[in-house]
Amino acid sequence: MKVGCVKEIKNNEYRVGMTPDNVRSAVANGHEVFIESGAGVGSGFTDQEYIEAGAQLKDAKEIWQDVQLMVKVKEPMPEEYPLFHEGLILYTYFHLAADQELVDVLLKAKVKAVAYETLMETDGSLPLLSPMSQVAGRLSIQEGAKYLEKRFGGEGILLAGVPGTPKANVVILGGGAVGTNACKLAVGMGANVTILDISLKRLEYLDNLFGAGIQTLVSSESNIERVIPNADLVIGCVLIPGKSAPKVFKKKYLKEMKPGAVFVDVAVDQGGCGETTHATTHDDPIYVVDNVVHYCVGNMPGAVPRTSTIALTNATVKYGLEIADSGLEEACRKNPVIYSGVNTYDGKVTCKNVADSYDCYEYTDIHTLF
Repeated sequence: MKVGCVKEIKNNEYRVGMTPDNVRSAVANGHEVFIESGAGVGSGFTDQEYIEAGAQLKDAKEIWQDVQLMVKVKEPMPEEYPLFHEGLILYTYFHLAADQELVDVLLKAKVKAVAYETLMETDGSLPLLSPMSQVAGRLSIQEGAKYLEKRFGGEGILLAGVPGTPKANVVILGGGAVGTNACKLAVGMGANVTILDISLKRLEYLDNLFGAGIQTLVSSESNIERVIPNADLVIGCVLIPGKSAPKVFKKKYLKEMKPGAVFVDVAVDQGGCGETTHATTHDDPIYVVDNVVHYCVGNMPGAVPRTSTIALTNATVKYGLEIADSGLEEACRKNPVIYSGVNTYDGKVTCKNVADSYDCYEYTDIHTLF
């Protein structure tokens, strides 16, 4: 199969969909791999490394036109939409529940969209989302701590404090992979941490993991209202795979919060879990609503591309090779887990949570199409 990887063009996105090691594996399996010149530079990989691994360098337009499987990191940008062609397998993050225009373009072009964020293993884990959730969770505390500094409009509190001063209060909404990693960093930095989740089983796990270092609470509106007024930093990391994030962080909470408190919405790629959330970029990451600093960057892991690229491709290469080796349809038959990643196919929406996020799409069970 002809496999391609182009340079990401999203604002401040320095990750790349394939490393030289990934290229080497694909070539060893008999595939032709085409890489856009400079695609890996932001992650520390040179063109020469790709060439030595067996890739051929081409410009982006040629790659889009020629390949059967395109491997990316982030959702395609509007400038790339005209390059779609029928039957193209596009393997990347999509977050379609927050981007109806992209859904329409994929359907019209009859692209086979395989989304990292919805591919689910039999145990319910999300192996292609998890690495970036780990990165984003840890970054959320790092960035939140920075924007608590007075020069950024924050209240001027150090997360860990020092002897004789109060520690910062960190509230984490959601105890999944993002929340767990945010919790790990916040506890490690010495903050007072409260984490909320709807699953008692998950809360038990977190309580056993962190012990007396955290407070666990069931995620309910009353509990959120109870802890928010004392919070210095709130991390929003609520996830329903493939679906728009529920708005659990209400606008009314802002007036009860401390001036200069910070809200980091890691769920922004799925529309955000805050009513006052709108996507920002690394160039202009924050805005203030009711004296609360909002950090809502849509591609947080792009800030640490070397770590993020290696972590992501460690996970994606396995399924990508299965698709390249057998074609999407046969790969799904051999490994039914891959079915869960197919969001659009032959002009139809094949992810129920994406279809349910809109009123205008009919859901089609992918199993009925091939």
